[in-house]
Amino acid sequence: MESQRAVAGIDIGGERKGHHLVILRGSEIVCNLGKQTPEYMLEKCLQFEVAAVGIDAPCLWRAGEAGRQAEKELAQRRIFSFATPTRELAVASKSGFYGWMFNGERVYQAFVPHFPLFNNEGEMGDRVCFETFPHAITSALLRTEVASAKQKRTQRREILEDAGIETTSLKSIDEVDAAVCALTANFLLKGRVVAYGDELGGFIVVPAPSGHSKNI
Repeated sequence: MESQRAVAGIDIGGERKGHHLVILRGSEIVCNLGKQTPEYMLEKCLQFEVAAVGIDAPCLWRAGEAGRQAEKELAQRRIFSFATPTRELAVASKSGFYGWMFNGERVYQAFVPHFPLFNNEGEMGDRVCFETFPHAITSALLRTEVASAKQKRTQRREILEDAGIETTSLKSIDEVDAAVCALTANFLLKGRVVAYGDELGGFIVVPAPSGHSKNI
């Protein structure tokens, strides 16, 4: 956790739960906000001079009939996520399930003009935002255990504490997930990540084991 550049993580929620933002500088939580608009979270990230923002929501919709390459690659590693539909299918759905994905879309729309979307093409600028996924992060960072949805409250706090982050101020799993996404932003700044996916469907970024390169 040697980087002292501020990083952020955003947990995306539906209309009732809302979004949660955690900003880290090194191992210190310097901002922890819940149920805020994309614009206010952006304002806070600019105020704290955040360099990288990890967002727990699809950065792009599925294109055509084939699923997103990033989700396929994670599934091959037995890391499963909600399948992202095309935007047209999500709009047509009557279930309301995809509301959080539309909320994520609004967050990216607010952030990308200021934090360009990660494209896995080498050098990044001064700011970047990227898609990540707490379950995949946990799977990457656990050493002897298997990531479990049933144990996520315990396991995700443990990986934060292993990184020297004090978790007592994180009162909900949503805040923990936002902090886990911010932790991954620190790994990205150090070049210690794996990027799953392609340009068409976007990339999902997770921490890499020691010695792993940025590309898969």
